[in-house]
Amino acid sequence: MTTDVAQTTGAAFLEQYQTPTETKTAGKNELGKDEFLNLLVTQLENQNPLEPQDNGEFIAQLAQFSSLEGIDNLNDTMNGFVDSFQSNQALEASMLVGRQVQISASSAFMQEGEIFSGALDLPVYSSNVTVGIYNDKGELVRSANMGSQSAGIVDFAWDGKDSAGNSLPSGTYSVKAEARIDNESQQLDTLLGANVNSVTLGTAGKEMTLNLNGIGPVPMSQVTTIQ
Repeated sequence: MTTDVAQTTGAAFLEQYQTPTETKTAGKNELGKDEFLNLLVTQLENQNPLEPQDNGEFIAQLAQFSSLEGIDNLNDTMNGFVDSFQSNQALEASMLVGRQVQISASSAFMQEGEIFSGALDLPVYSSNVTVGIYNDKGELVRSANMGSQSAGIVDFAWDGKDSAGNSLPSGTYSVKAEARIDNESQQLDTLLGANVNSVTLGTAGKEMTLNLNGIGPVPMSQVTTIQ
């Protein structure tokens, strides 16, 4: 006994139709929106006229198709964002190489003959602020009394010379800043400058890393100022 195609129910035909489709699209591991639409249209064309597809089931399938198409569009949009982000990262990186940035640090590299710049973070007004420069042996080589200062970021610069006016060699130097607050001496956080030697672009969602002279790799998020 033969069965007329028109008498095949929607569910039964869908099961029959899936078998060759899955074989045909083997390797994709997913059902795309075009295949889904072909299944839906074929199911409607071959449904039993005496038992048409239920409206609720039809609407549910349309909703699935709409969701699938929305996800595809969202994936395309996100891929575009990723490409744009990577391009912006590369452009930003090329502009940073050779420039100087400031990060929160207590030591940095000083190039002989160049100005060593930095800043200190003063939480409240202080009647007396001092800055001391120490070599890699922990010896104080230069100190400066900056007097009274208002709360905020206070910039300072060092010419690379010791207290006697002698030029010091290139190397890593430490900075200690102190302020007189409520009749007590309080150590302050310092922001020190460093040259950007190279930049490592972030991959797999990671942020960009700056390779700073005398300091090493530092995440871009730790940079407070680009000079």
